Amino acid sequence: MKLQAPFIQLPLLFEASVLAAEVDALGESVWRDHPQKFPGNSMLPLLAAGGDPANESFIGEMSPTPELLRCPYLFKTIASLGAVAGRTRLMRLAGQAEVTPHVDQGYYWTDRVRVHVPIVTQPTVRFECDGITINMAAGECWIFDTWRKHRVENDASQSRIHLVVDTVGGPDFWTLVDKGRYHDAPIDGWQCRAIAPGGAPLQLTSERYNIPLVMSPWEIHYRLNGLLDEADPSSPLTHTARQLSATFFKAWRSLWVQHGDSGSGIPLYLDARQRYFDAIPPEVKAMVLRNGAYFMDGVVALIGKIAVRQP
Repeated sequence: MKLQAPFIQLPLLFEASVLAAEVDALGESVWRDHPQKFPGNSMLPLLAAGGDPANESFIGEMSPTPELLRCPYLFKTIASLGAVAGRTRLMRLAGQAEVTPHVDQGYYWTDRVRVHVPIVTQPTVRFECDGITINMAAGECWIFDTWRKHRVENDASQSRIHLVVDTVGGPDFWTLVDKGRYHDAPIDGWQCRAIAPGGAPLQLTSERYNIPLVMSPWEIHYRLNGLLDEADPSSPLTHTARQLSATFFKAWRSLWVQHGDSGSGIPLYLDARQRYFDAIPPEVKAMVLRNGAYFMDGVVALIGKIAVRQP
């Protein structure tokens, strides 16, 4: 999700040592390789589709895994965000390992902010976003702009473990964000509210609906314009891309009023999508957006893979 600053610290503080003890008690066998098999990266699912830690799908109700249900303070930490929680994991980065520079431009992350709570870390762990580098201290709570290019480096010998929650937010969560602070903007009297272990259990709300069967024309319009707003407005390539995208939107809208998301018009939707892709000239496909990504990569991530979900 795009934010007003690369990093925003939320006014919450957790007892990292208690979280670390719960994680340690789970043992090593519950950890899994990173889906992309990045060296030194591993993860432990906490909220997953159907509550199945082996299910990497973005589709369906995100429910607590057995591992999360064994960790009451970790559960409370997620619930205390006041957010509708989506896919949630522990992300582990081995010593002398890194998360290489990238942009989170997949559909699922476009409307979700990524919350980080460091559980095990060191002062030398560096989190970089859009050229700004910070260290997230243990127990703090941060969000960052996943649309900007970012990377993480752990040059210590000890592994770094973060709780990572993907969420569309919620009224209480966005109130927390409004009370947060930018990484480079100290606020007089600003302080964090400590969330202690124990006490009455908090209710955890998780998402149930996340990926459309067929994307509505209005979402098509929103997604494409969002990408084009990241391109150079003075470029003739951007003008061409807007014209082609407008034509695609009109074709999709015509199909939508006939078929909606009933599933009856899937072949026609697929054909319209392919005709749009085929009409985009190579130079427009290679148009570079503000975050360094290519226009066509964004189109494929936000439209190509998601606009039609074949049942």
